[in-house]
Amino acid sequence: MFRYFPTNYVWNLSVDLAIEMGARIGEIEQMCAPLLEAAKAPDAAGTQAFRETWVRMADKLCALADEDKARGRLLSAGEKLVRASSYLVTAERLQAHDAPGRLDLYRRELALFLEGSRLKGDPVQRVEIPYEPGPQVDASRRPPPEGDAPASGGRAPAQGKHLSALYLPAEGLKPGERAAILVQLNGLDSTKEMKHLVGLPAWLARRGVSSLVVDQPGTGEALRLHGLTARYDTEHWASRVVDWLETRDDVDPKRIGCEGVSLGGYYCPRAVAMEPRFAAGVCWGANHDWRDVQKKRLQKEGDFPVPHYWAHVCWVWGAKDVDDFMRIAEDVHLDGVVEKIRVPFLVTHGEKDSQIPLKWAQRTYEQLVNSPKRELKVFTEREGGVQHASFDNSINAGHYIADWVAETLGGRP
Repeated sequence: MFRYFPTNYVWNLSVDLAIEMGARIGEIEQMCAPLLEAAKAPDAAGTQAFRETWVRMADKLCALADEDKARGRLLSAGEKLVRASSYLVTAERLQAHDAPGRLDLYRRELALFLEGSRLKGDPVQRVEIPYEPGPQVDASRRPPPEGDAPASGGRAPAQGKHLSALYLPAEGLKPGERAAILVQLNGLDSTKEMKHLVGLPAWLARRGVSSLVVDQPGTGEALRLHGLTARYDTEHWASRVVDWLETRDDVDPKRIGCEGVSLGGYYCPRAVAMEPRFAAGVCWGANHDWRDVQKKRLQKEGDFPVPHYWAHVCWVWGAKDVDDFMRIAEDVHLDGVVEKIRVPFLVTHGEKDSQIPLKWAQRTYEQLVNSPKRELKVFTEREGGVQHASFDNSINAGHYIADWVAETLGGRP
């Protein structure tokens, strides 16, 4: 793990994630050098200083991109705008959810990402998936779908409600050809742009597998722009995603997989267990018993992923206070769920994960008793990616996942 700030794990995590998204080390140095003292300050003061230096760098890149565009150098402009968007992602992620200007920062990041991606020739597309929020339900008490009927029950979406996602087609896809696809889910504090920039969609595209990176309830646009908070019954929204994919003529409906990073290591297994149309699943960082992790965090055990942690999780889950959040968290575990998975499943975890203990990856693997192809891959110092969700070095771990997905769903490993 690259530790720019000796005493601040949360900031180091953010810097490492920025590097994984494509940050340049010279720009990292310019942004972080003035922050060494601020890294020791309380959350509110420290994160404001962090925001100022990272936004300043994004502003400079945007100005340089304007100069490129004026000279017709669109590829160069696009690279700078995408990098600027990643710096805004990093700055916005550290702010309190109600910090003044945070939403404007987020909207600007979205716009820069799309403009930069277009200029640099990245074929990624922003798409919208119809979605009806509805009440949370215990899916274990819902009767199983009959025949080929979708588990969602076929209800019409509420007017104006949708989930946003980034779609990246497999490379070399011919008109009318249907490709395998991997639906990719955020964790507690990631966004679809962050996951796209880390690289798994591009690595899959080269292997003949398309990607759909979703801002599910509790994350990204769903939370910030539509007020859709997280829910433990993830199949509720995951089934809508599958419904939508089945309408596309470039997706093979029999080869839809699902991957989740960090807290997505809970969301994904739950979705695959309860939505039988998923053909495979992957945890990039297991999260078998998140309720236990919260109890340990109340006891000051383990590292927090973001500042203002307890306010952040209340915002994400729609809780009125910490006690209410802890009641919600009681449902966020996979005991009695993973056993329902009957498709291939890969569980990965960093050997030195300081947020989620390795034992929870082992628990998920042990309970995959009905999967016809289960695998537990622990990333060690030898290949890198030993920290939480491999944020310290994602490329070897990401390629391992991409190869497994391509082999399992019929891509080009």
